[in-house]
Amino acid sequence: MTQAQDETGVFRALADPTRRQILEDLRGGELAAGEIAARFPISAPSVSRHLGVLKGAGLVTERRDGNRIHYALAEDRLATCVGRFLSAVCPEQIVLRHTRPRADAQGEGAS
Repeated sequence: MTQAQDETGVFRALADPTRRQILEDLRGGELAAGEIAARFPISAPSVSRHLGVLKGAGLVTERRDGNRIHYALAEDRLATCVGRFLSAVCPEQIVLRHTRPRADAQGEGAS
């Protein structure tokens, strides 16, 4: 499989607003499948299909805990694919990475 074919699945997964929302929801950390499904006005099997697409694209990972499945965001995979695309399309632009302020950095420079 070529790099372009591999990345096609990522962009296909990102094309759907429900899947993008799932990725945003996972920013805060791992969630169980039922917790994810409860956030959407669609059936649990539909959410499961969306999670399958995201997993197939390598954008989420899953971990089984008894009869529960927990999903987590595969940040590196997402950043690598989107970053590579943006670098190819907009090579002159600087893509800024938004980071959360570190707890120890809060209050620095305050007088």
